[in-house]
Amino acid sequence: MTDPPRAAELLAVEDLTVGYRLRGQVRRTVSSVSFSVGPGSAVAVVGESGSGKTTVVNVLLRLAAPNAVVESGDVRYRGTSLLRARARTLRALRGNEIAYIPQDPANSLNPVRTIASQLTETLRVTGTDPGAGYPRRVAELLGGVGIAHPGEVARKYPHQLSGGMLQRVLIASAIAARPTLLVADEPTSALDVTVQRRVLDLIDELRDELGLSLLLITHDLALARERCDDLVVLERGRIQEMGPAAVVLSSPRSEYTRRLLADVPALNADKFGKLTWQAAPVGPASGPSDGGGVAGADGSAGSAGSAGRTAAGRVGPPTVQLRGVTKVFQRPGAGAAGRLVALDNVDLAVGAGRTHAIVGESGSGKTTIARLILGLERPTAGEILLGGARLDHGDTAGLRAARRRLQLVYQNPFISLDPTYTAARSVAEPLLRHGIGTRASRAHRARELLRLVGLPEQTADALPARLSGGQRQRVAIARALALEPEILVLDEPTSALDVTVQAQILELLVDLQRKLGSTYILISHDLGVVRQLADEVTVLRHGAVVESGPAARVFAEPRDPYTRDLIESVPGWTRADSSDAIPA
Repeated sequence: MTDPPRAAELLAVEDLTVGYRLRGQVRRTVSSVSFSVGPGSAVAVVGESGSGKTTVVNVLLRLAAPNAVVESGDVRYRGTSLLRARARTLRALRGNEIAYIPQDPANSLNPVRTIASQLTETLRVTGTDPGAGYPRRVAELLGGVGIAHPGEVARKYPHQLSGGMLQRVLIASAIAARPTLLVADEPTSALDVTVQRRVLDLIDELRDELGLSLLLITHDLALARERCDDLVVLERGRIQEMGPAAVVLSSPRSEYTRRLLADVPALNADKFGKLTWQAAPVGPASGPSDGGGVAGADGSAGSAGSAGRTAAGRVGPPTVQLRGVTKVFQRPGAGAAGRLVALDNVDLAVGAGRTHAIVGESGSGKTTIARLILGLERPTAGEILLGGARLDHGDTAGLRAARRRLQLVYQNPFISLDPTYTAARSVAEPLLRHGIGTRASRAHRARELLRLVGLPEQTADALPARLSGGQRQRVAIARALALEPEILVLDEPTSALDVTVQAQILELLVDLQRKLGSTYILISHDLGVVRQLADEVTVLRHGAVVESGPAARVFAEPRDPYTRDLIESVPGWTRADSSDAIPA
């Protein structure tokens, strides 16, 4: 007979060991994991991909794959074994007392049912009495998670809502039965920094209001430090250390935790020495830009605020310019109501050999700028210049030539590679499309590029399914370099990667820029990555530039309230962290 749980334990994971049965053998993924969650407390489980975080959650919720094998240990909720509980007991606990917020809101809701019908189903399944009726209770739940016009949102389908709104809907569903324990699996990883802050603030408010306990699964140590009481650090299924979050992160005992901390962009601002700056002597700034303007191709002062300096510090002509660019999308047959101004009179200049970041919330126009520069969209007004020459979107041959100078590294390495192509074939494909070299020379060049991005020789013949996320992104970068482009457009290049792999890719990008002199246009909502990587930053809001200038200045001394709000939303740092690196 086991001892009863201590009063301080709401949830207790006891010596849990789990494996997966493959071809008759059990491959262990979690070994002897023990931790507890007390009433009203917040506990974070952190670690890289493959550390066992999701396995622990799936076993806890009895959602593990059929081939999962619990070799030893138990999970107890208020003294009741969740691993041995009957189905009827589990149904009474799940949703009612133990609620779950999954990672991806877009794939967690039924796309063909309205929000109202899905929340109503949750109320019915959990046996929650709606009191005044289901429609009113649904509206109350949506209003309770900060959704304006809840009646209108209730009638919509998931595809009609933003990522932040969808996450709020999932939170509303999770708290419908007023649970005691909330299990949140990377609940904000797909959200912009300001939306992330609002969602996390909402969870904190609900914890205070409902007395919720929180089990947070995350790879973001900065977020865990800011939002949780206790921390459990997992590596390859084993606990490396655990204890109060402030203690673990201020005085980590294990080498693994120290490495994780060193890889978090928000906690290591000046890793690549980008935070010192000195504005170049130029004429008066125009619009929201500051004094770090760039000389135009004709020798005149550019209107954007990025400084096109070479490694020696000289001011040079910009590689990419946007002059008064406006982009309007029109929904057919919708008249004025279907008119969307994605970009509004945007000026931008990107200096040769520099990294220029474009930041802002979803819908701010970041991706539209990238598509315009790549020639995938035509501006409604204004012009785009590459190396001083106007980009003519009506000139097919000219666009094809321009694309040899411009290449894109996509956001998601898991879908950006053809699953039937080997790594070498993927890297050689741009050479083939542009008719460059012989079959043998293309194969040789592909292997050279794979070595350049730090991949071993055997990677060349591997299919994407055999590669990790970090290896796939390295292949994608090698492919982008195949045509020796002057400019790389990096569209959220590390957002799909865990913190350690992210750090490796960022180090690779910095190293390649130093070796090749490439110019980077970085599209990102991760301000920690931007602060590490960027020389200049342009901040967009609703399609308009609100601020532009040297990254160090923007982070240390933001001049626009919107920029300040973005910066203050990042877990783990304040503006003072940036200003410490700025010389007086």
